[in-house]
Amino acid sequence: MKLTNLKNIVLLAAAAAALSACGTGTVIKDDGTTDEAKWHAPDSSTFDKDQGTFPNLQSLSQVRDGMTKDQLYELLGRPHYMDGWRPREWNYLFHFNTPGQGVNGVSTCQYKVLFDTDSYARSFYWNPVGENSLCPGQSQPAPAPVAKTYTLGADALFAFDRADLNSMNDAGRESLDRLVEDIQKLESLESVTVYGYTDRLGSDSYNQRLSQRRANTVKLYLADRGIPAEKVTAIGKGKADQVEPCPGMRGQALRDCLQPNRRIVVDVKGTQATE
Repeated sequence: MKLTNLKNIVLLAAAAAALSACGTGTVIKDDGTTDEAKWHAPDSSTFDKDQGTFPNLQSLSQVRDGMTKDQLYELLGRPHYMDGWRPREWNYLFHFNTPGQGVNGVSTCQYKVLFDTDSYARSFYWNPVGENSLCPGQSQPAPAPVAKTYTLGADALFAFDRADLNSMNDAGRESLDRLVEDIQKLESLESVTVYGYTDRLGSDSYNQRLSQRRANTVKLYLADRGIPAEKVTAIGKGKADQVEPCPGMRGQALRDCLQPNRRIVVDVKGTQATE
């Protein structure tokens, strides 16, 4: 054998060995399955300028167990990663439009196809790239429950001893507008409960009526700005649950001290999409 031919054989063998070492390290069984799918570094894709592709979803849905490499190539195109000589795994880097998931509404996922010893596709695996990516076949993350409590000073909402919309001041309207914005950011709204409270001065019956009227007015304000009225409950609590007792005080000093008791408390329950 000529020396040149021997060198060519050695070079071809070295090249084949190098190509064989390009896989992910996934141990593939004869039947085309594995106990642990391993993955290339996402940014090490060989084709498509390391960018991956947006697959045709209809073509992707047609991938089946038992397909040949030619059939898969027709549906998905060439793999994006170099996996050696006559590989038993094909690896892709795909992107999907997923509003609210991934980065700027785009999820990135690696896709692996494993072949049996006769080169028929037998098992398929997904690997999300990034915490927020949603790959085909994965469930949308369940919305997270939300329970928030907002406390608004009644003195900052209403004129003294008043409870109607016309007596609501600008600062109070702005506070409620911010509350509406927070509620509208929820994925879904379960309930809003508005509690009205007064201080301990005056009769029980008068304070009960005043607290109920103020709670009703806040409910009306929220409904006028798009919060479903059927999900809002208004409850007057009167003198209940005093937060500042202010013992031994009189006159204006007492009224000032009791101010934290004059309040509107809003409990909001709903769900928020997970990030």
